[in-house]
Amino acid sequence: MSGFIDSLESWNKSDAKVKATLRRSLSFTPGAFVAAYPYVEPFVKDVGDPWRRGAHYLVAGLWAAHWREGRTGQAMPIGKACAAHQSATGSTSTERRFINLLDADTDQLPHRLRQMIALLKDQPIDFDVLLKGLLYWKDNEKRTQNAWARDFYRSLDTETETEPAPQKETAP
Repeated sequence: MSGFIDSLESWNKSDAKVKATLRRSLSFTPGAFVAAYPYVEPFVKDVGDPWRRGAHYLVAGLWAAHWREGRTGQAMPIGKACAAHQSATGSTSTERRFINLLDADTDQLPHRLRQMIALLKDQPIDFDVLLKGLLYWKDNEKRTQNAWARDFYRSLDTETETEPAPQKETAP
């Protein structure tokens, strides 16, 4: 699966219009923007599965929208990136937005993911992991949603454990 994002990275180095084309594709239903076909279709293995095809187009567009020259830091799964954003900004709405993302049905998911990726503009996202999760989004046991939630809450828990406990003031 890493070949997909690696190829996008490679094409981006040789052709500046790749990012622009894939970003523009986010304005359309995933897989409906013809100009993006050369970058995504070679990686869509199961032509009979429209969800798989759409997930590739969505991730390609999100990657292009999120891409930043010289980004540093280890790429994170989206749950950890949301937790890092919440910790860094102190935003109380991040958790609510994250829960809305986890609760999204397949029709709402592209819109909610676009919003979340825009919110996480300063966090390095692992798009290979994002794609893998999206491919299993419709699983009846919600394994992707559960994994993302575990990443989010465990990351928040880890960050709060490393903070020093407030000192109790004693009366003189």
